[in-house]
Amino acid sequence: MEWASKRNGELLALAVGQFDVFLTADRNLSHQQEPSSFDIAILVLVARSNRLDDLRPLVSRVLQMLPGAKRRAVTIVDGKGI
Repeated sequence: MEWASKRNGELLALAVGQFDVFLTADRNLSHQQEPSSFDIAILVLVARSNRLDDLRPLVSRVLQMLPGAKRRAVTIVDGKGI
């Protein structure tokens, strides 16, 4: 899976059919891509930064939201309510 040099649109296209969910910290993804064009659920992690220490507290929230994540849509995962 040589995906390191791929951009979001390419990553989403590659992920479709191989994964159920696409996790990203790119808050602008829904402005850069049309989520309804990709048959995959997209979860956008919103933290102070994309450093692991800032993202780690969102893991429990991600696990809660995964079952209800809708394909062809963006779901925001933030620290509210944690």
